Amino acid sequence: MKKHNFSAGPCILPQSVLKKASEAVLNFNGLDLSLVEISHRSKDFVDVMENARELALEHLGLQDKGYKALFLQGGASLEFLMVAYNLLEKKAAYLNTGTWSDKAIKEAKLVGDIVEVASSKEQNFNYIPKNYTIPSGVDYFHCTSNNTIFGTQLQSFPETDALLVCDMSSDIFSRQLDFSKFDLIYAGAQKNMGAAGTTLVVVKEEILGKVSRTIPSMLDYKVHISKDSMYNTPAVFPVYVSMLTLEWLKDQGGISEIEKINNAKAKLLYTEIDRNPLFKGFVANAEDRSKMNATFNLTNTNDKDRFEALVKAAGINGLNGHRSVGGYRASMYNALPLESVKVLVDVMQELENKG
Repeated sequence: MKKHNFSAGPCILPQSVLKKASEAVLNFNGLDLSLVEISHRSKDFVDVMENARELALEHLGLQDKGYKALFLQGGASLEFLMVAYNLLEKKAAYLNTGTWSDKAIKEAKLVGDIVEVASSKEQNFNYIPKNYTIPSGVDYFHCTSNNTIFGTQLQSFPETDALLVCDMSSDIFSRQLDFSKFDLIYAGAQKNMGAAGTTLVVVKEEILGKVSRTIPSMLDYKVHISKDSMYNTPAVFPVYVSMLTLEWLKDQGGISEIEKINNAKAKLLYTEIDRNPLFKGFVANAEDRSKMNATFNLTNTNDKDRFEALVKAAGINGLNGHRSVGGYRASMYNALPLESVKVLVDVMQELENKG
């Protein structure tokens, strides 16, 4: 029986996606060849790449609005550098809300002048800073929409005249936003979209080509756009899995429908965390809580062995928190069924009742 998979990433995937992906590894499109051994230039795979890019724009409501979707390699970690290479001419502003935004700042500083407009680092990133000011004249403002490690999430985004850039690696396609407000979005596939090994970049094409520096070809978004994400051999299997996941999301009714399920999952778990005296949430303010990654601890560490034994017996996987936070982290990505959250809540109540 499939375990209840709360892993923070690589993420849980829909069973239908796993089935189709596994079949494609053995025999893709009836070719009697594996997906991973055909040419990436063949029509069969070019169709996959084109469909994946088109589906990404469709879900975000960005078709025919001047945006291009790319599937690149190197993870969000390479995007930390690519964003700065392509957009940073004089100065950029960054909001520091977690480990990944901290690393994005570090990489961007290799390219140019960075202003950190606010940070929650002094409280181990357990809240989202508010009421900060974005300086005038910056090339872009960068933020991270969801912080997987600490379980915080931006519920609103600032109004700014600067370009708006967002790392959406762990909550892409999970909630409705006006995505046209963003000039560049990037997201590693493995947190909420597909298999590890590819990164989705959605960029407004008109913002590119403005910097004076010479950009290495592999770091140049314009190069990748001109080659339809095929400048180098793409990660064929992760792109295919991403395409299947985006097709699955469309079958579910798109972002608007999956958001309802995500809200129900988050409400169920956070209600139990707040109600049950044996648990406490890590995030300081309820309004900053992530609907993708709920972080919590036991109020009494003496309950640790009993709780983890119950978790194991219930077939729950991937609940351990990140080492920098400790405790537990329930990642409730799009493909996680509501039933899995109910099982976790039952375990939490069983621990309380047997106390």
